[in-house]
Formats: sequence, structure tokens, C-alpha cells
Amino acid sequence: MGAVITPQLVDVVDTVSAVRSYSGGTSRHLSTCRVEDWGLKLECPTPEDPFSDSEVTWLMPELGLRLTHHRPRSRHARSGPSVLSAVRVQRDGRAWRTTDLLLGLAVPGGTTARIVRSEEFAAAVAGRVLGPGDADQALRTVHRTLEEISLHRHDLRSWLVHRGIYDAWPSL
Repeated sequence: MGAVITPQLVDVVDTVSAVRSYSGGTSRHLSTCRVEDWGLKLECPTPEDPFSDSEVTWLMPELGLRLTHHRPRSRHARSGPSVLSAVRVQRDGRAWRTTDLLLGLAVPGGTTARIVRSEEFAAAVAGRVLGPGDADQALRTVHRTLEEISLHRHDLRSWLVHRGIYDAWPSL
């Protein structure tokens, strides 16, 4: 059974109204939407998710990355890995447009980071949903980031500090 080819996913965040609009036509009001020196910090509630209370997202355009973490509903629940996804970010005044390049890294903390969504990525490249330029960018971004994180013993906090980002990431 092969991977399903999905259309390219594009999100747009309006930083003034604090609304994130998704490719599928849905939108969410953000509880946090703040432009930082390093990028954009977002958080929104996830009432439809039985396990996750909210989603925290950081867009880091200079690195070509989106960092995502789902806060568990229960204080006693085990937290899932943070995910670094290769993205293309375009800023136009108050709008931040993010194109998902369908390849990323799961960084569980305390253990080795691993590449994720590779089957979806391969199917998107084979189906020409992702062009050669986007595919190359995704591969370079994910491999560079994996190498950097491994140099920091797969410690996301240490890697963020190395990149000049001193804000506290929620899963740490």
C-alpha cells in the first residue's frame, strides 16, 4: 500500500486578528500570536482533540522550520515529541504564509531525533505535488537540522539556544 498524495498544505496567519487559516478552509483563533526576533510564536486551543489541550507552534523563517508541540489535556499524560517541519515562510505585512514541505523531524527529548513523514514526502515528490526546488529545500533543511540537533545531543533546548532563541519551549 503506497502513501496517499496530499495537496500542498498552506497556512496563513494574520498577526493583527490572531487567526490562523488552513488550506482546507478552516480557521482558528489563536490564544497567542506574537512576532519575535526569531519568528512567530503561536498557540491555539484544540477542543476537537481528545488528548491535546492546545497546539504550540513557532515559525522560524530564517531556518525554514516550524516547531510544533501538542500540550496534553491531562497533567499526568506523557507528552509526545516536538516536531520540526521543513516549511517555506513568506511574510507580507501582517500575513505569514507557511507552505509545508512535507518532511520533518520528531524530537522526543532524551533520545535520538528521527526523520518523519518520509513516505508522504516521497509520494508528493513522485506525484509532483512538491517540485524539485521545494524537495531539495526540504531535504537540505531536515538533514542540516538533524545534524545540528545531534551535535547538541538531541537536546532541543540546547539547539534553540545555539540558534539564538532563548525563549522556553513548552515541552522542556
